[in-house]
Amino acid sequence: MSAIRPAARAATPAAGWAVPVQAAAGAGNSLDWVTGYGLVAAVALLFGISGGMLWLVGYNYDGLTGNPATKIHPSTYLLVLMFAWRACTFGNPIGYVVTVADRRPASALLAVISMVLLVVVIVRQRPGMAGMIDTFVAPALLVLILAENDEKTFARLQTAVHAIMTANALLALFEFATKTLVFPYRLDGEVFANDLRSTALQGHPLSNATITSIYVLTLLSGSKSLSMPLRLGLIGLQCAALVAFGGRSAMVLTIALGGCYVLIQGLRTLRKGRVNLLGAALGFILAALIPVVIALAASYGFFDALLERFVSDSGSANARVEMFDLFQHLELRDLIVGPDIDLVETLRRISGLEQGIENPIIRMVLYQGAFFTLLMVFGFALFMHEVARRCHPGIWLPMLGWLILLNTSESLASKTTLMTKFVVLALVLYRPARAVVGRRVQTGHRPQMQPRVSSS
Repeated sequence: MSAIRPAARAATPAAGWAVPVQAAAGAGNSLDWVTGYGLVAAVALLFGISGGMLWLVGYNYDGLTGNPATKIHPSTYLLVLMFAWRACTFGNPIGYVVTVADRRPASALLAVISMVLLVVVIVRQRPGMAGMIDTFVAPALLVLILAENDEKTFARLQTAVHAIMTANALLALFEFATKTLVFPYRLDGEVFANDLRSTALQGHPLSNATITSIYVLTLLSGSKSLSMPLRLGLIGLQCAALVAFGGRSAMVLTIALGGCYVLIQGLRTLRKGRVNLLGAALGFILAALIPVVIALAASYGFFDALLERFVSDSGSANARVEMFDLFQHLELRDLIVGPDIDLVETLRRISGLEQGIENPIIRMVLYQGAFFTLLMVFGFALFMHEVARRCHPGIWLPMLGWLILLNTSESLASKTTLMTKFVVLALVLYRPARAVVGRRVQTGHRPQMQPRVSSS
């Protein structure tokens, strides 16, 4: 009997705080219908509801004034509710947190770092309180919930993503053709009348351009469940919408990375010596038609707005140079713990950087300090690595594009839902096949030896 006691004690990890291993494994096979459909609703809100829409119902999300509770996106509130609901229905709330944190430790670490730094921001009365929640806590919670592998939920999420991104692109082209913004970007209710770039369902044109660029790259190397003709159609639609959004960096990156990927895959196919004749014929036809389509679109002025963005960038390129000069006016102590906010705002106005500091690391150092920034970069790097490990190898393409585009604007240094959207695209559209997942589990875990029962 004494030989059985150690095994029985080991079956309840964390001294009873977590549920037994067998129960945890069984519970991870499927989600209850409330959590499953709640996640689909959260993703639909995330991709389909912009600050412009929320303003129409009296929810001032993008503005600087108003109720602080409205500075957090509704999808984040729903994710928090789903996490709390799942913890309660699991049977042991603390055990659920311990279990999912053990499965996704980097996500749990990012959530903890974000919450701790949120408290620090509140105590020091610095900007970015809502940003900590929307930007970092929301994607961490999403990954923790999706640690429970539910094939039906992932299938629903995939359908929702493709449907909303298609609707977003169609609305963008409608706005571009009619010169009418259905849900314009607003700052405290004010519309930028001179900016006619499409805003579609996701609000700001540059946010739209970023997530559309990443989606195009995922259609190239991910979304294996879609047929090739459907993927090519979606890629063409999204590229047209990318022009309507007017994102120069996103457009250049999509063409560069996407073109390199297509070239590499084409050479790899030729090296194998097996070429599908129908596919090759379709490829040659498309290659011949694309220049004709581009020439026709250019003749009708389709690219005029985008070309104007390249000619006149409203001081964006100069801002990326001027932002480094701000460090000359700060002491070492200010750089480490964060300078006075009034001083930073004054320096920005003097340097002509009212539109923003177009690099997340530089902005975070200036507003929060180097120590704060290094801590967040550490948590972000581990989190991205963990997300990439849960995807099939093609994730390198959108991951590279994501990391490059992050550094072309304030992005993660301000309040944004882009990181949560990228996590959805990565985990849903790059989900490995079930056979691959099972093979990883078999090779990654050794079978436990059964305890030998002594006759004594």
